[in-house]
Amino acid sequence: MNPTTNYLTLELKKSVPVTNSGIPSSAYLHIPFCRRRCYYCDFPVFVVGDRKNGDNSGTIMQYVAVLCQEIQETKNLGASLKTVFFGGGTPSLLSVSQLSNILETLDGKFGIAAEAEISIEIDPGTFTLEQLRGYAAAGVNRVSLGVQAFQDELLQACGRSHSVADIFEAVEIVRSAGIVNFSLDLISGLPHQTLENWEASLKVAVEISPTHLSSYDLIVEQGTAFGRYFEAGAQPLPADETAAQMYRLAREILTGAGYEHYEISNYARDGYQCRHNRVYWENRPYYGFGMGAASYVEGRRLTRPRKTQEYYQWVRSISGLNSPATPQIGGETQQDIYPAIEPNFQVSENDVLLETLMLGLRLAEGVSLSALTEKFTQQTVDKIWHCLQPYWRQGWVEIMTEDRALATLGEGAKLPLSGNLRLSDPEGFLFSNTILADLFSKLGEDH
Repeated sequence: MNPTTNYLTLELKKSVPVTNSGIPSSAYLHIPFCRRRCYYCDFPVFVVGDRKNGDNSGTIMQYVAVLCQEIQETKNLGASLKTVFFGGGTPSLLSVSQLSNILETLDGKFGIAAEAEISIEIDPGTFTLEQLRGYAAAGVNRVSLGVQAFQDELLQACGRSHSVADIFEAVEIVRSAGIVNFSLDLISGLPHQTLENWEASLKVAVEISPTHLSSYDLIVEQGTAFGRYFEAGAQPLPADETAAQMYRLAREILTGAGYEHYEISNYARDGYQCRHNRVYWENRPYYGFGMGAASYVEGRRLTRPRKTQEYYQWVRSISGLNSPATPQIGGETQQDIYPAIEPNFQVSENDVLLETLMLGLRLAEGVSLSALTEKFTQQTVDKIWHCLQPYWRQGWVEIMTEDRALATLGEGAKLPLSGNLRLSDPEGFLFSNTILADLFSKLGEDH
């Protein structure tokens, strides 16, 4: 795809569903173990040091046993799993038998569809060819390789445990294992990273030619090493305008190499979008398992404890009960039954609206106007449009009609009844936080 391709030529994807109802057919498994904690990481992780292929002396084995127990205690709502995602942490620290045990437990409890996408995050230097072949034999058919950068000095600066040489070795292992569908993760905005560094990393990634690429902008989180070392926007972090140039450059190089920019931070070859992550962006329900994992089931969002022993205690407390992931019937709330649990709440209609906009506008196709109207009324859609008109005039918001053309609306015109509402690429995506903050503020005024 030429980087200057107009949206007029892009195929309009299936409209993003608005409803949060339905039976989950996706599961996320959090594997919290890492060799070391990266300086930007605020995920719930447990550092095990440089022990390859898992800690079979006990720590990881115990966690896998508890994780499988949580899966067993969860109510099967009736749908087999179409996507499974092992995230972390570093899931490639699991042995083949440990990963197989988890997948067998999932299959026994819910069933895993024959055509399911089963993804795992892996880090260079943490897996062998034999191990990856074992993962594939167990059912893994998609891997996401945490590359981050192709400069050793930048990898060291952000606390990664691998080198550039490890990356190329890891890619060779992935190919030798016969896994066609693999993604590379890159991070822009790292300390001391220049526009030239970033361009070089993008070009090397294109030469490797994965089926999928994720390009994330560094976020300096409180409580992380970077949060202690650096102030957002200050040196040695790239200036805001440089970070914006990095985003534009990623789009130019990756779309120019034939990748579709299908989500604000994600690019894919035709047919290789991440099916599991689309579940989140389309605001559909999903199971979550493991320390710190979130789930969205029967209109409730639930986050498990972020510390290992608290998570273990929580799983023990639910043993024998109906489900840690769905509301109970008979007057008791989950909070009453599971006192150790983290945030657990029924999502209101306004929450569903805001989440639908926040998540759906991350996608290139945006959200369906007809679905928004059907779920939330024409009056609500009119309020959304009133708020977004200034950004539409700036070219940050677009309306794509059903015949895949950009709508040209006169000043004061109403939205069409069909088509999609979306952010422009790249400028609308770049200013998405500004747009969404304004949208949330104004839509929340009446609630």
